[in-house]
Amino acid sequence: MTDFVTERWLSLEEIAEHLGISKDTVYRWINNKKMPAHKMGRLWKFKISEVDEWVKNGGAIDK
Repeated sequence: MTDFVTERWLSLEEIAEHLGISKDTVYRWINNKKMPAHKMGRLWKFKISEVDEWVKNGGAIDK
């Protein structure tokens, strides 16, 4: 049997705090840089592993 931990969804405020950026920057990155985000109703939700991988792969770099 495989044990796994379910990664919780983070709010926009939590992901902004995790990255040390403003909420406005998060919105801009979603729209302009294809930051991994999931819309649930009116709310944006994030998986920290997806966002961290996106950042590591250069997604947040200005081109």
